[in-house]
This record gives sequence, C-alpha cells and structure tokens, in this order.
Amino acid sequence: MTTQTDMANTPGIPPGEFLGHPKALWQLSNIEMWERFSYYGMRAVLAVYVATTFFSHMGTNANSEASLVYGGYTALVYATGIIGGYIADHVLGYQRSILLGAIIMAAGLFVLLIEDLNWFLVGLALIVAGNGLFKPNISTMIGKLYTPGDIRRDSGFTIFYMGINLGALIAPLITSAWIGATWGLKYGFLAAGIGMILSTLFLEVAKKSLGHIGLPQEDKDGWGRFFAVGAGAIAMAGVVFFLLSESTILGYLLIGIMLALMAYFIIAGIRSGDKVQLQRYIAMLILFVANACFWALFEQAGSSMNFFAREFVTPMFGSMETWQSGGFGIFQSLNPLYILLFAPLFAALWPWLEKRGLNPSIPRKFALGLIQVALGFYVLVFAINNFQNAAGLVPWILLALVYLLHTSGELCLSPIGLSMVTKLAAEKETGMAMGGWFLSIAMAQYVAGLIAAVASGGTGGHGAIPATAAPIGQYADTYMMLFWIGLGFGVAYLVVAPLINKLMHGVK
Repeated sequence: MTTQTDMANTPGIPPGEFLGHPKALWQLSNIEMWERFSYYGMRAVLAVYVATTFFSHMGTNANSEASLVYGGYTALVYATGIIGGYIADHVLGYQRSILLGAIIMAAGLFVLLIEDLNWFLVGLALIVAGNGLFKPNISTMIGKLYTPGDIRRDSGFTIFYMGINLGALIAPLITSAWIGATWGLKYGFLAAGIGMILSTLFLEVAKKSLGHIGLPQEDKDGWGRFFAVGAGAIAMAGVVFFLLSESTILGYLLIGIMLALMAYFIIAGIRSGDKVQLQRYIAMLILFVANACFWALFEQAGSSMNFFAREFVTPMFGSMETWQSGGFGIFQSLNPLYILLFAPLFAALWPWLEKRGLNPSIPRKFALGLIQVALGFYVLVFAINNFQNAAGLVPWILLALVYLLHTSGELCLSPIGLSMVTKLAAEKETGMAMGGWFLSIAMAQYVAGLIAAVASGGTGGHGAIPATAAPIGQYADTYMMLFWIGLGFGVAYLVVAPLINKLMHGVK
C-alpha cells in the first residue's frame, strides 16, 4: 500500500497534502469547476436558444433541427479529446495544452453572442477546438498525482467529479433560470464566457502546486510549439464548422475515428509484447461500449428532456411564461445537485465494501449504471401515462425523480470510468486512452442528438410552444424504447463481467 511518506518521496509528484489528498487535486478541481460552469451554463440554454432563435421561423421542425445541432456540437466537444490527448502526450505537455484550450474556448463563448447562425456555428467550432485541448488533459493530470498502487485514486477522482458538478450546479441557475428568464437566453452565453476566463486565471495560480506535473519535456519547452498548435486549433475549428453543418458526414467520421482508435490500442498492445497489457486494452474497449450506451441515454437531459421540461412539466416556480423563458433550465442543476449530495457517500461506499469483500467490480458498476438510467426513463413514461393534469402537464417532482435515478447511475459509472482508464492504459498512452474515453462519449452524444430529434420532433404544440413541437405521446414512445435498450445492455454487462475482470488482470 502506498503511504503518505511514499508519495512525498516519489519523483515528479509534488509534496504536500490537504484533507488526505495532494494539494494539486484541489487546485485542478477548482479549474475544472469553472470550465464546467462555462460548459453547463451554455448547455442549459443551447438547444432551446438555437430552436427559438434560428429555426422557429424557417418552416422546419425547430426542436428537431436544434437537437441535431446540439448532438453534433456535444459529439465534437468530446471527439476532439483524442487529438488533445495526443498533443499533450507528445507535443505541448498537459499544462500548456490546458491553457491554450481555455483561451480558445473563452473566445468561442463570446462569439456566441452574435445573433447569426453562421457566426454562432463559428463560436461552437472554437469551443470544440479548445475543449479538445482542455478536457481530457486535466483528467489525466489527476491520475498523475497518484502512484499506480495508491488506493486513494478512486476517491480522488470522485472529489474531482464533485468539483465538476459544483460548477454544473451553479451554471444553469445563473445562465438560464436567472439571466435567461430575465434578460434573454443569449446573455447566458456571456456568463459562461466569464466563467471560462476565471478557469484560465486559476490555472496560472495552480502552477506552483502542480510542480513538474504536466510540464513539457525539456526538448519541447519552447513557446513556438504553443503558437503552432494554436494555429492548428484555429484551422481545426474550420473543419468543425463544416461538420456542424453536415450531420451525416459527422456520423460517418465518428465511426471511422472510433474504429481507428480501437485498432490503435490493439496494435499498441501487440507491439508491446505484453499479453497482459493487450488484454487490458481489450477490456478497456469493451467498457468504452458500455460508456457510449450509457451517455447516449443519459444525454437526453440537455436536449429532448430539456424540451420536455419546457413544454410538458408543471413549473417548479413562477408563471408558465417565466418557466418557458428560461425557468425550465433549473432541471439542469438537479443532476449536479444530486452528485454533490451523494458523491461523498459513493466515495466512502466503495472502500467500505472493499474491506468486506463486497465491492462490485468495475464492469458490474457499469452495468448498475445502465440499469438505473433505464429505470429513469421507465419512471418518465409511467408519469406521462398516469399523471398528466388537465393541461397535459406532468408534475415536476416526477421529472426530478428521473434525474435522481440517472445521477445514481452516473455515480456508478463515470468517476469509476475515469479512474479505470488511468489504471488500464500504459503510462505513455494515458493521454490517448483518456481521449478514447471521451471519444466513446462523443459517439454517444451524436446518437443522443438523433434520438432527441425523434423524441422532440412532431407537429403538435400548445400555448407559447412552436406548432412543430412533438406531442407528449411521442416522448413516451421514444423513452420506452430507451428503457429497453438500457436494461438490455445492463443485464448483458452483468453476465459478461467475469470475462472482463479476467481481461483486466487484477485492476480494480
């Protein structure tokens, strides 16, 4: 077992602890909190803003078109992580990759304030390019704060996850429920941009605590690489702009990249001559599939479930007009609220179960996550079929219960998955592996957008809702399908868990 003395004497790991964890963990959690404030703040208003601003007067299905834009954007946000991971591993180092990504994302968020669809897509493209340099690399740096055998690693990632969700909790309350409902959804992007600037500033503050963690190699220390990568990121934003306009091409591209990634890790495992490492990569890829399935279901939260909350849920506060102007965004704060409440319990639960020989293996935790997200959709279908009032609205408390089930599933899968990647990947390929983890989420986001386009598309509508909004029965049919998909995958992973555990060779 790794001790605190071992940690202090380990080369490359900065000394000093706070509450039993490296001080740098808390610094990185603060940086990620403000970046997540930025992301979830704009996510809370994105789909509805795009539908009402750019598509509601074009004679098209506004919600469906906005769902495709949302799915394409969120897919690309995660897909570019594989490029950012490689750049951090081999070109810039983690600290400079994160800094460059933060600057580019901040610029993109302010471009979103321009009320023109093409400029709006430019803003999204810049955010995507910057996020690829930021998101996978800060997670990888967390793993580098701990030695491979340190039992605190899972708890450290859970604490980091709490920082993410503190930002995600505050953001929708400010950008949607307050600013959006009062001054217009557009100004939620302004608040998100300010959050990204704060994240950049805190990164500079954190450098002392990080020590040598994440610095570039000595032969790659010049700033010329920084500006060259920046120019490349701007060029990539042009490609992203095109893909945001061509959803079908994006889908084929994601499939191709995912297949290439799978081949990369299999070949890397074979070339290493290490049978254990090869089998660990196979286990990691199998778990990537479970991860993609989970997020394809879970990520209805920002698209179809956001439209559903606006159109068919009783207001949690205020009038229906206030609710539809931005108040509905408060549901986007429930998931991070639940995580902040229950993540400490889950963080303590796994070591407690481990001491008693009852801790579920990583594959079984993934299975539990899938089953719980499936049950959440069943609750929503049950609510639609049995609890509509005279106006056709579902009580908000039942949608809040759905978010609770989805969150408990997330806590069984997501922080465990982040930790799993850093354990299963070879040291020199952790950045690529973390990028692969986010690429599997990218595939899920793209599929989630397609599902949301079906769920929220239609010719119904009432009151202030566009005439092209989907009828509530269409949501029920789609969500019932998602229930069966999630349940099927969850049961399947319970069955194959012993095989996956064998491939992981003792990694827990």
